[in-house]
Amino acid sequence: MMLPAAGNEGWTTSLVNHLWQSTIVAAIAWLLVLSLRNNHARTRYWVWMIASVKFLFPFSLFIAAGEALRPTAAIPMKSPALAAAMEQIAQPFPQTQSFAATGAAVASHSSNIVPLLLLAVWAFRSCIVAFSWWRKWRQIRAAVRAASPAAIPAGVPVLWASSLLEPGVVGILRPVMVLPEGIRNRLTSAQLDAIVAHEMCHVRRRDNLTFAIHMVVETLFWFHPLVWWIRARLVEERELACDESVLQAGNEAEVYAEGILNVCKFYVESPLTCVSGVSGSDLKKRIIRIMSERVASQLGMCRKILLAAACFVVIATPTAIGIFHAGQTAVLARAQAASAMATAPLLGADGEPLTFDVVSVREDKSIPTPQDPPQFGPTADGYVLRNLTVMIPILAAYIPSQGGDAAVFNVDQITGVPGWLSSTRYDINAKVSEADLPKWKDPALQPAMLRAMLQAILAERFRLAVHHGMKENPIFELTVTKNGPKFKPSETTALANIRQKYPSARAIIGGTIVAEGPNPGQTMLFGVTMPVLSTFLSHMAGRPIQDKTGLTGKYDITYRIELPGLSQTSSAIAEVPELDSQIFTLVRDQLGLRLKSAKGEVESLVIDHIEQPSPN
Repeated sequence: MMLPAAGNEGWTTSLVNHLWQSTIVAAIAWLLVLSLRNNHARTRYWVWMIASVKFLFPFSLFIAAGEALRPTAAIPMKSPALAAAMEQIAQPFPQTQSFAATGAAVASHSSNIVPLLLLAVWAFRSCIVAFSWWRKWRQIRAAVRAASPAAIPAGVPVLWASSLLEPGVVGILRPVMVLPEGIRNRLTSAQLDAIVAHEMCHVRRRDNLTFAIHMVVETLFWFHPLVWWIRARLVEERELACDESVLQAGNEAEVYAEGILNVCKFYVESPLTCVSGVSGSDLKKRIIRIMSERVASQLGMCRKILLAAACFVVIATPTAIGIFHAGQTAVLARAQAASAMATAPLLGADGEPLTFDVVSVREDKSIPTPQDPPQFGPTADGYVLRNLTVMIPILAAYIPSQGGDAAVFNVDQITGVPGWLSSTRYDINAKVSEADLPKWKDPALQPAMLRAMLQAILAERFRLAVHHGMKENPIFELTVTKNGPKFKPSETTALANIRQKYPSARAIIGGTIVAEGPNPGQTMLFGVTMPVLSTFLSHMAGRPIQDKTGLTGKYDITYRIELPGLSQTSSAIAEVPELDSQIFTLVRDQLGLRLKSAKGEVESLVIDHIEQPSPN
C-alpha cells in the first residue's frame, strides 16, 4: 500500500480514491464477464486479472503520465462538463484542507495517532497473510525436494511425490510437474494423459506467475472484500480454461471427467493457490461443462470492440484528466503548493508561524460615501479592510496568484457561502510587528506573507475551513481588438523608482506594481502580464476573465474609472455595481482589448465552515 508523502488527510484521501477506482474497474470487469459467459474461459480469466492488477496501479500514475504528455501551452477542454464528469468518476473524494485556529496544531498532532494505529494494523495483518503464503510454500517445496524423477514425457520435468498431493505444477521460472506416487494405479492411461495435458495447459498459460501477482494484491489489500472475490473468480476461470484446452486437444470428455473425479477422490487439493492443480473451482459445474462438451464461441467483432473500448476507457480517462489538467488533482496540487509556499518557510522573527502583531475586527454598518469609500489591501505596515465583506480577504488568502499562472477568481466562484458572509461588512485593521516589518517592505516577500497572515486571521477570528475544487462558470474572454492594444511593453518595474514618483505604488500579484495616477480614478499598472491583468480586471467585471490575447510580454498600462468619489485604486472592485456597465467601454476604448461572454471551467473555493467573529 503506497502512502504519499503528504499529511494524513492527503494519503487517506488518495487511498480511498484508489480503492474506489479499483472497485469501479472490478464492476466493469464483472459486466464484461457477464457478456462473455458463452465465450472462452481464458478471455474471462484475463478480464479478472486486469481487475486484480488495477489494485497495484492507482489512476494517479496515469494522471501524472497525462500531465507529462501535456504540451507547455494549456489545452482547452471543449466540454468542461465532460471534464468535470471524468474528474468526479476518477476521484470522487476531494482532499479537504482545513485551516483551524492557532491552537489546532496540538490537536492535529494528537489526531496523528489514529492513522498510525490503522497503518500498524494493516502492516500486521499483511505480515500474517504473507507468512501464511510462505509457510504453505515451504510445505510444497519440501514435497518437491523429496520427490523422485518420473519417466513421463511432458514439456517440463515430472516428479513423483510421496506425500498426499494432487497433480500440480510448482514453480514460476522453472516449473516442474508433481504427481502423487501410485496415481498410475488409480487412473487409466487415458485418464492420466488427460490430467497431464491439463497440467501442461497451466504451464503454457503461466498461471503460477499471474496468480502470484494476485497473491501480492491479497497481501497488500487483504481488507478489501473484492480482492478475495476476484481470487475465487480467477481460480474458477483458470480451471475452466484448462478444461477447454484439454477437450480441444482431442481427449474424450468422459475419460477426462472420470480422471478428475478419481483425483478428487484419492487426493487433496494443494494448499497453495499459485500451485496449479486439477481440482479447484466448482467441481459439479466443471463436470457438467465437460460432459456436455459445450464448445465456447469465439469472440465476435462486437465483443472485441467492447473489450477494447473498456480497456481504452480505464486507461484513457485518467490520462486525459492529466493532459487537459481538468481535474481536482491538479487544482489541489497547486493549492497545496501555494499554501506550503505561503506558510511553511515564512516564520516570524520569534521563529513562530507568521501572524499580524495586532488585529482588530469589527462589523461596519455605515454607508460608504465618496469621501469615505470602501478600501482594502496591504498598507505600509499592515493590512486594511474598510466597509467590505470578508469575501475580499478570503480571496486574497486562499487563491493562488502567481505571475503567468494567476488564478482568475471572484466572489461568484466561492461556494458554501452563508448569507451573512456576502452581506455583512467589516473593518479589519492589522499591523505587522516591528521585527517583521523589514520583510513586509520587501515586495518579493509581501504577497506570500499577506496570504499567510490573512489565513491566520480568518482561522482564528472566523474559524474558516476551505478546500479547492472546480466549477463551470460564466466568464469573459479577453481578446485584442482589430486595431491592436493601446499600451506599450514595460520599461521598468523597480518599486523603489516608481514610489519616488507615485507614493501609493505597491506590489500585487505576479510582481505587478499598481499605483494611483495623478488624475482622479486613474490606475497605473507596471510590469503586468495579460493573465495578471485578467485577474485584476475580473474583480471589476464581477466575472472571471480568461486571457485569450496571445500577448506574452509585460506591459505598463494606465486606465481611468469614470465614477465620482473613486479616486482610490483599492476601491475598484466588483462590489461597486456601476463598474459592471463601465468595464466593457474601459477595456475597449482605453486598452484596445475586448471582452466576450463565454462559459469555462474555473477553479473554485468551497467553504466548509465559517463563523461570525465576536467583537473586539
